[in-house]
Amino acid sequence: MNEYTYPILFGVIFGVAVRLYMLRTDYRQYPTYLHGKIIHIALGFIAAGLGTVAVPSIMEEDFTAITFLTIAASQFRDVRNMERNTLTELDSYELVSRGKTYIEGIAVAFESRNYLVIFTSFFSTFAYLAFKWWAGIVVGIICLLICKKLMAGSKLQDIVDIEYVEPHFKGAGLYVDNIYIMNIGIPARQEEVLKYGMGFILKPKSFDARATIANLGQRQAILHDVSTALGIFRDSGTPALVPLAKRDLNDGRVAIFVLPQDKNVDRAIEVISNVPTLENAIRMPTEREENEKELPLK
Repeated sequence: MNEYTYPILFGVIFGVAVRLYMLRTDYRQYPTYLHGKIIHIALGFIAAGLGTVAVPSIMEEDFTAITFLTIAASQFRDVRNMERNTLTELDSYELVSRGKTYIEGIAVAFESRNYLVIFTSFFSTFAYLAFKWWAGIVVGIICLLICKKLMAGSKLQDIVDIEYVEPHFKGAGLYVDNIYIMNIGIPARQEEVLKYGMGFILKPKSFDARATIANLGQRQAILHDVSTALGIFRDSGTPALVPLAKRDLNDGRVAIFVLPQDKNVDRAIEVISNVPTLENAIRMPTEREENEKELPLK
């Protein structure tokens, strides 16, 4: 047993602990029990080992060992591809699909969390060797808090106000507030929609938020999360019962129409509030205007 044994074990344990903390299965049921979690825990262990071993390699001036980190980067890119391909295949069997934007966001998150494990293991091991074991614990806790912050991300409640509105018909047209959703001419379907349907209006808090919720991927993520958490009153081959999100072109509000099995308004608002703001859907047109003003005249 050499001088690096305990620091390496310390870094690996801290790295795996961080990966376990970031690995949660919520109402969306992803990653699945149990085998999906085993895959990510195993990859987290590998990432922790790579980040930890890099520190002794640098101290022993064995810089060729650092090249393993480049191999790790390519392997974790394969993790991203694996998640994307798996979720894309599964999405075709969902009653309310996630959408490609949501899937890409999940795939990026799983790849990036392996890099967070590498950084946590690296810095905690470095603090252990450079100072003492207590310094490694302090640095590891700091890294854990940083990972917690990065994992949380922004929620839809940060950019919109949510209001419940009963859906209604004007002739054959279905409306949520004054926003047209779709045309349903069959009286039996109209009765089902009024009985089970729920409507919500998302009011953007800023011009940037208006552009973000206009994204089709962001809207599909809202429909999927609500339908997953509260159930969905529909089956395949019933297009009149498909949840939809439509936009008011004048003021940027978005109307959400869903048919949940559990018609709980408070729970639905809570779910919509906690839908993640997808990175690929975020738009900041006001930032572009400000940057153009700051550019010097030529």
